[in-house]
Amino acid sequence: MREDMSVLRVTAREMRRNMTPEEQLMWSRLRRRFLGFKFRRQVPIGQVIVDFACMSRRLVVEIDGRHHLENLQDRERDRWLAARSFRVLRFQNQEVLDDIESVLDTIQSHLGPP
Repeated sequence: MREDMSVLRVTAREMRRNMTPEEQLMWSRLRRRFLGFKFRRQVPIGQVIVDFACMSRRLVVEIDGRHHLENLQDRERDRWLAARSFRVLRFQNQEVLDDIESVLDTIQSHLGPP
């Protein structure tokens, strides 16, 4: 178990170093306390690594490429996170690139008041 967590932390660190352009754009908007909420990037939660998480609101934000469309593994991860009281918001890469303000509005609506 301890070895698994160590591997997960190393993997998360590597993912932070190699974020996609869409993840970099999202992080540039979330990193400095978005609306007073602290977000973390490439966060291990249990045995999964999520793109972004606001732990105080138990909100996960995933930025997905085409390979995630109708992905069974993603649905299983979402169910696993939901069973632990996390809400998961998924956005496509193109949504982030084309209309990040709308994406941020959706995130804001799920955060609630600070």
